[in-house]
Amino acid sequence: MEIRAIIGDTHLLHWILLTLFLVAFLIQWTRYVFVYLKFPLYKPPVSASSGQGVSVIICARNEEQNLERFLPLILEQEHPNFEVVVVNDASTDLTEDLLIKLASKYKQLRYTSVPKNDRQKSGKKLALTLGLKSARFEQVLLTDADCYPKSRQWLKCMSSGLSGDKRIVLGYGAYERRKGILNALIRYETVFTAIQYFSYAIKGQAYMGVGRNLAYDKSLFFENKGFARHYHLLSGDDDLFVNENSTATNTHVEYRPEAFTCSLPKTSLAAWLKQKKRHISTGSHYRRSSRFRLGLEWFSRIILYVTLIWLSITSPWLWLVLSLFGVLLVSRLVVFKMGMRCLEEKHLLLPSLLFDPVMPLIMGIIWLTGLFETKHQTWS
Repeated sequence: MEIRAIIGDTHLLHWILLTLFLVAFLIQWTRYVFVYLKFPLYKPPVSASSGQGVSVIICARNEEQNLERFLPLILEQEHPNFEVVVVNDASTDLTEDLLIKLASKYKQLRYTSVPKNDRQKSGKKLALTLGLKSARFEQVLLTDADCYPKSRQWLKCMSSGLSGDKRIVLGYGAYERRKGILNALIRYETVFTAIQYFSYAIKGQAYMGVGRNLAYDKSLFFENKGFARHYHLLSGDDDLFVNENSTATNTHVEYRPEAFTCSLPKTSLAAWLKQKKRHISTGSHYRRSSRFRLGLEWFSRIILYVTLIWLSITSPWLWLVLSLFGVLLVSRLVVFKMGMRCLEEKHLLLPSLLFDPVMPLIMGIIWLTGLFETKHQTWS
């Protein structure tokens, strides 16, 4: 009787694991085929530049070297009517001296400063709010001090999306390609996230954008009281703003290569983990529907790989499991490759085989450790 019970329990366990695998497989496969494939197949309407004035806003804390390298690339954009507002966020380096020097050369450059005593009360959101208040134009385009546009048409491309009922434009912010597995991991995560948030935006379910390349109407910011609902959080100046203010019709996806920006990647694992921890901390403040979709993606991916390994070792349905996983793998590689081509990214397809199962585990660990840490972080 005991042997029969053990055999019966093992048989039941196999069925439970197979059921979990099939559910996870269906969730993952349908995501790629019916959601993520929308991005590479999407043909965005190309709007001509309206000629309206645009304010580029950059918040900088101790970014003298990056501003010296990259700010001229923004100031020399091909656009008939724009300004660049740099918010010097209580820098202790020579940022202000550099801004004075550049302002004498470029008439489009204006700058303002956050007093040191005020900076202790908040992070980037205070600096960005000051920048938005001082912006002269209705259309605003945000980027970071360590970012640079991929072309001189960046400003024109991003601002052209703000027309008609479109009040938010989501752009792509790449990271420079360098040697090493950390750089590949950073770029993989950036590409996958972009495919994800672009696809949902195309479906009319935009849930985030990146502050490295994001445009919106200034009036939209103030109509919805800016960052008031999440001002106490150190992050969320980009993704939470989009999550709260996007609708099915007011968000435009812009991924022409001329509209890309590129940023300097983190060079140490600790620095990248700190950055991701800050970003993940905002996830619990997303709309419930956004939290459900993203949580289901992460959880189903973990379940998929756990049950795949277990069933491959112990299950009598080995060939069924491997066949279905092969279908998913081919679908994922095809969609990811197409997305990479749209974003002009290279040499990430093979690394994605490793990063796909590893990434949800990394993000889960970051999320869990963040629950037990104090909130004393900085945005820079």
